[in-house]
Amino acid sequence: MYDYQTTSLFTAQVADGIEELAMAELAGLGATECSRGFRFVRFKADHQTLYRIVYRSRLVSRVLAPLARFACPTDQALYAGARDLRWSDFLNPDQTFAIFANVSKSAIGHSQYAGLKLKDAVADWFRDRTGRRPSVDPREPDLWLHLHIHEDTATISLDVSGGSMHRRGYRVRSVDAPMGETVAAAMIRMTGWDGRSPLIDPMCGSGTILCEALMHATGLPAGLLRTNFGFTRLPDFNPRLWDSERQDGPTAELEADLRGSDLDPAAVDATRTNLSRLPGGDEVIVGRKDFFTRHDLTETTIVCNPPYGIRLGRNDDMGAWFKQFGDHLKRHCQGSTAYIYFGERSLLKHIGLKPEWKKPLKNGGLDGRLAKFALY
Repeated sequence: MYDYQTTSLFTAQVADGIEELAMAELAGLGATECSRGFRFVRFKADHQTLYRIVYRSRLVSRVLAPLARFACPTDQALYAGARDLRWSDFLNPDQTFAIFANVSKSAIGHSQYAGLKLKDAVADWFRDRTGRRPSVDPREPDLWLHLHIHEDTATISLDVSGGSMHRRGYRVRSVDAPMGETVAAAMIRMTGWDGRSPLIDPMCGSGTILCEALMHATGLPAGLLRTNFGFTRLPDFNPRLWDSERQDGPTAELEADLRGSDLDPAAVDATRTNLSRLPGGDEVIVGRKDFFTRHDLTETTIVCNPPYGIRLGRNDDMGAWFKQFGDHLKRHCQGSTAYIYFGERSLLKHIGLKPEWKKPLKNGGLDGRLAKFALY
């Protein structure tokens, strides 16, 4: 038996800083014995709960099912340990696979080299038994494998998510520096928005925040548009449970007044296109408007990711821009609550408003902050 079969333990990879949020989400989806570490949450789940998590989680990037764990002081030990697995349980020679690896505090010091040794072990296992070997496809493989070596101990896992779960499938058009889907989902979760009251993104870009808000409000599974799920590669995959999970729970109607706007017409078109990929997306009103001319943003929830110099590669005086932005919020958005993402956190001091709270939230390698402003 493989390790996950004896322990029912899995590992969810998450973005830095949202481990606590992800742990709460996983527990809400039925996971038990959740514990968190740096950029991961470990949890227990039965088959159906595992399928539910991969299909519905908005905050998790990948879910890993450990297959084997063994001492790995040398590259020969890694190769031998990998050869001990029965790879035909997961793959055949006509299919493709890919490996992502990381190593720390080990004699094998390079993750790329470690991944290459695992690749050789898998390919040679098939070649010795069938005379053929599966190919490597680093983009869209049939099977994703994960290798982690820490203090000379290797863990080989199968990626049961079938690729990064942030790729929802709705973003077919984009603009410069779009926000990551899981980060936008974390923003919506942090706001505590109930999915029924009005919400607007007045600088919507390609619409990621609006798409995640729509999915949150209507209960759309994050994996609705995805077609490749890695758990179907597990030897104990249960198609009946998977079918019942996909059919479980009808999608709610959109009750909220959900709106978006942007000054850039290309951004407006991209947002409309991406929303159209989701059920209920045509109910979200999106138009071309300049934020600084809007006086209709009172008594609502404002969530947005404004432009900033590092994000767009600009050298403009973004401090002056954020002062103007804060002035407009203060004068023309009374009675609203604004949740503003600062990808460059130093810009927060220029907005001229005191945040009720600010929370770390990383996006694309930027150590940003999400700040809440109550606009009286």
